[in-house]
Amino acid sequence: MPKDADVIDETPQAYKPINDVMNAQRHLIEIVHTLRQVVCVKG
Repeated sequence: MPKDADVIDETPQAYKPINDVMNAQRHLIEIVHTLRQVVCVKG
């Protein structure tokens, strides 16, 4: 499916891997649940 020219994709480099972020904060937090993205709707 072709991309919609009016929709600008986000830059993946703007995000750090969530596991790295959570691991860096392990002394501050207790992980009780892990969420994962199922779908992304743009429009």
